[in-house]
Amino acid sequence: MNIVIIGCGSVGEKRMRALGGHKLLYAVDKDLIKAERLCELRNEGKPATCWGKAIASKAVDMVIIATPNEPSAAIAEAVLEQNKHVLVEKPAGRSPEDLGYVADALQKTDAFLKVGFNHRFHPALRKAKEMVSSGCLGELMFVRGRYGHGGRKGYEKEWRFDVERAGGGELLDQGVHLIDLSRWMFGCEFEKVSGFAGTYFWDTDLEDNGFMQLRTATSQMAWLHVSATEWKNLFCFEIYGKHGKLQIDGLGGSYGTERLTYYKMLPEMGPPETAVWEFPGEDASWRLELEYFIDCIEKGQPPEGNIDDAMKAMDIVYSIYEGSDLW
Repeated sequence: MNIVIIGCGSVGEKRMRALGGHKLLYAVDKDLIKAERLCELRNEGKPATCWGKAIASKAVDMVIIATPNEPSAAIAEAVLEQNKHVLVEKPAGRSPEDLGYVADALQKTDAFLKVGFNHRFHPALRKAKEMVSSGCLGELMFVRGRYGHGGRKGYEKEWRFDVERAGGGELLDQGVHLIDLSRWMFGCEFEKVSGFAGTYFWDTDLEDNGFMQLRTATSQMAWLHVSATEWKNLFCFEIYGKHGKLQIDGLGGSYGTERLTYYKMLPEMGPPETAVWEFPGEDASWRLELEYFIDCIEKGQPPEGNIDDAMKAMDIVYSIYEGSDLW
């Protein structure tokens, strides 16, 4: 496929490195130096600062949007209006209204759109999903998730803590990943939502911590915490069933080696049987997500991890915002 990448920061670079044999036509960023660097790293493509001209090219098949949250929905809407496929980084906008515009545009085109929920493509989480689907855990009871990073000097001045550019803080940034993974594992919706978004450390109007209590119609629970005050990057996601437990730790890189641990309950109970799988090496989730999306396009099948999933996650985030009296 012929692809345009809009947004040439760290996520744009990860998306570029996942292109494989597909062709980068344009790298677009309001900072031309960043766009030029991406093309140099890829050794192909034209750098540009105007995304409108880039997406208008008849040669373009797909546009990958890796910008801050502020422009992402408007860009996605414009690309869909040209009947071209879109992979837009989560959360795909700043608000439920943003995502509503994208959903409306999607209804008027034959093109497909995927939201960048790349965590679904981490090998430990994919294997965990397979095991849950196999029934080896029995009936699921609850999940518990923690996701946080350590910040850095001047972190509160970066775009993720800018109300206009981000739309929300940590709950919107990393929280949507945990919400999406919980919905994916349970395979159903959360009927009752409560939680709190608070600012504890960083000098900002946006939250640096988000706490969530999500309950399904059958009282399955998700206890989730996202944090920008973790001090050491952390990812831990636990899935509890009546016959055992799965625990996913790490995402590679600064989060530590990705690992899945299976605790199998014995008939006599007591200490469980334990099996461990480790997935060292490069994070392949970005490549696997793109391959999956292109396979969906070729088969004419709408992808999972789509605008509906993004809207469900966004609705939960905003429900907690409304009850937190933060802004």
